[in-house]
Amino acid sequence: GVKLTGLTGEDNSFEVSVNGELIYSKLETGEFPDNEEVSEM
Repeated sequence: GVKLTGLTGEDNSFEVSVNGELIYSKLETGEFPDNEEVSEM
């Protein structure tokens, strides 16, 4: 199964980690992922 946890972080941050590995960071890209990127996660 999938376990989803939300954490309060920096302002304007949106980060996705899987098993402790960061797979997406809005802080690095400057934008939210698009639908295609989300489906690839």
